[in-house]
Amino acid sequence: MTTRPQQPGDRGPEPRAADGVPAVRAGRPLPPSAPQRPVSERPVSERPVSERSVAGRTVPERPAPPAAPAVTSVSGAPPASVAPSVPVPVPETEGTSETSGPSEASGAPSGGGPVRRIALGSASGIVPLARDFTRQALYDWGWLPAATADRRAAAEDVLLVVSELVTNACLHAEGPEELRVGCDGKVLRLEVTDRGAGQPAPRTPHRAGRPGGHGMFIVQRLCLDWGVVRVPGAPGKTVWAELAAPE
Repeated sequence: MTTRPQQPGDRGPEPRAADGVPAVRAGRPLPPSAPQRPVSERPVSERPVSERSVAGRTVPERPAPPAAPAVTSVSGAPPASVAPSVPVPVPETEGTSETSGPSEASGAPSGGGPVRRIALGSASGIVPLARDFTRQALYDWGWLPAATADRRAAAEDVLLVVSELVTNACLHAEGPEELRVGCDGKVLRLEVTDRGAGQPAPRTPHRAGRPGGHGMFIVQRLCLDWGVVRVPGAPGKTVWAELAAPE
């Protein structure tokens, strides 16, 4: 193999270290590397992403909050979306309603229990309608079904008084306008509003064998008390009656 004679001044290939970086030349050390500047003196483009300059101060960037854990049901399945609780109105039978507190037409003390009412002015079959309405209230308030003979008799007395009050309004007071039934646990109160101007009263002397004229006598015998309420300047009246609740 022919070798090229070394020219004067030719030092040959520069020795390199194992990593490819030129080794220190004999008698000539490599120049020192440039000193690292503090982070606060670096340009923004050279600073770490986690630091920002705010009003001349270096403020560490706050880490993002951890994600909220997913909520699952007891069975492990993801729960369905829950809508806000909104009360759903319960439809009422047309012409009927129920309230709490004393009745509007109070001729005698009335308790603070529930009061149900039904309009009778334009209804047909008024007496059976009033009885069915009152019977349903007795079921809802625990009077029916009756567990004893006394409780059954008390419920039958209520239905009989309703029939007599409504019939009396049909015959003598131009027809009933409204029936109200209220109960405070001890006393059940019935009110029938009509358009008449007359004054109901038991026929005296009462003759059991004579047809007709027994309605208000029956009311007087079965009820704790009864009476008539009129509003000054307003037509019509309200006839009320109260019966004792069964023991």
